[in-house]
Amino acid sequence: MRQNDSKVVRMVVLGATGGTGRAVVEVALRAGHAVTAVTRRADALPPAPGLTVAVIPDLALPDPADERLADAVAGHDAVVSALGPSARGPVTVCADGTRSALRAMKAADVRRLVAVSAHGAAESRDRSPYSLALWASVGPKMRDKEAMEALIRASDTDWTIVRPPALRDTAPTGRYRTGTDLRIRLTTAVSRADLADFIVKETIEPAYLRRAPRIAS
Repeated sequence: MRQNDSKVVRMVVLGATGGTGRAVVEVALRAGHAVTAVTRRADALPPAPGLTVAVIPDLALPDPADERLADAVAGHDAVVSALGPSARGPVTVCADGTRSALRAMKAADVRRLVAVSAHGAAESRDRSPYSLALWASVGPKMRDKEAMEALIRASDTDWTIVRPPALRDTAPTGRYRTGTDLRIRLTTAVSRADLADFIVKETIEPAYLRRAPRIAS
């Protein structure tokens, strides 16, 4: 998919009510694209031009979630997954939701998938202070991210896995860096707004097809 002045890209956003998901929805709508936000409740997001809300209370339940999600994905150009566990939620939400998303994408014949993971997952896990601290504090959530990544890599989708470091709820800078070997330090961070900007651009015009870029301010 190549972005141009006349094309409106239709994307589904999973995890649309979380911090990153909301930022992705806002950036995409502001750029004039059409967004279907998958949420647990119909009133989870305020109405906005170009926004459709698809209510699916639990993506982990194959029936009837799979059918509802396939209906939501049908007719779209891409799926963005910003799934993540809440403080008290289950720690399999990323893997469970991705499993359902991949089945829905196959049923709807949609190939483009951009998923938010985290630096420190899979081969990006190393002995750096950042990775050691991350796994010590949120190990179960990182294992969920790794399970999600494995499902995506095994699929036949046109995927990109984005691995941000610590996320900040700060204003966009537009000066972020990306790369598959970007050095991440203990203090490295990126704003959700900058992350969302990159995700929307990468969804529309892939620069990291079937790769896992890092991002940092």
